[in-house]
Amino acid sequence: MRKVTVELGARSYPIVIGSGLADEIISFVRAAGYSARGMLVTDTNIAPLYAAQTAELLVRAGVQAEIATIPAGESSKSLTAANDLFTRAIELGLDRRSPIIALGGGVVGDLAGFVAATYMRGVPFIQFPTSLLAQVDSSVGGKVAVNHPLGKNLIGAFYQPDAVFMELDFLRSLPKREIATGLGEIIKYGIICDADFFAWLAENRADVLALEPAAAVHMIARSCEIKADVVRQDECESGLRRILNFGHTIAHAIEKETGYVRYRHGEAVAIGMVGAADISVQMGLLADGERIRINDLIRDMGLPYSAEGVTADAMYADLFHDKKTVGGRIHWVLAEGIGTVSVHSDVPEDVVRKTLLGLSY
Repeated sequence: MRKVTVELGARSYPIVIGSGLADEIISFVRAAGYSARGMLVTDTNIAPLYAAQTAELLVRAGVQAEIATIPAGESSKSLTAANDLFTRAIELGLDRRSPIIALGGGVVGDLAGFVAATYMRGVPFIQFPTSLLAQVDSSVGGKVAVNHPLGKNLIGAFYQPDAVFMELDFLRSLPKREIATGLGEIIKYGIICDADFFAWLAENRADVLALEPAAAVHMIARSCEIKADVVRQDECESGLRRILNFGHTIAHAIEKETGYVRYRHGEAVAIGMVGAADISVQMGLLADGERIRINDLIRDMGLPYSAEGVTADAMYADLFHDKKTVGGRIHWVLAEGIGTVSVHSDVPEDVVRKTLLGLSY
């Protein structure tokens, strides 16, 4: 078992990573001083696998958590779904010390977190991420949100959980595609901050793809350490935290243009990183050999590096609805080398369009 602490003063919280975390969870919940009733939010994929046993675990910890199941998929990350959960919480009589627990992937975590942040102006929130992607990305850092038809994550808040429990046993049910999509975000951490970690991923590809226990713990913990350190320095994304968006500007455009169904988030991020690396080379920031290394690792991990069913023109228009665009200027996170990135708002339109054209088919 490994523990990573997100250091945010009075709002600091633990990330616990390992197999068989029941005793850790029970101990934490018993000591937290929660009300006796809560709500366990999950989806139709995860509910049959883990909801009942998780609810029983919470009962042993002193919280009767009603199971609220949403349809699986990005379409549930909406104001409509949030309102349904608000209604359920009110009907259950949840109060300001009633915990909302997210059991699922990124959609469940973002939606449940948004509800926790806004119900009664904020109630306790715990994350039980069940996918590799959620464990290394959305469950850490306090970003919670729902989507709008005009853009992803445009309605949300910064709201930190009380704790994140990453049960590695949940990963056993993941298909290969879901492992790969988590690796899209894991590769990102190496590119933005840790060249040695990037090299380790390439050298240990077989163990990484197989989620060999020691490799899984290391890559999840290292990803969380990097993200926790960035969040500690810039919780509300006023500066440094933007580097976590490497690859995401293009990724969000791809997701929107394909209806949030063709590509998993980590797959879209992988394509976005290919694009960001290409822009970096065009801007004279990144050596072409480093771009090739990035593309090779993305390919070797089974991730896509071009997008089907999109056009450069449509994606370019989408960029201006991205929340990283301020005053009509897109803030691009670009690579200066593997392990180093910087933010630029001076990328010419023709450079961006050339990259988008090369990514789309």
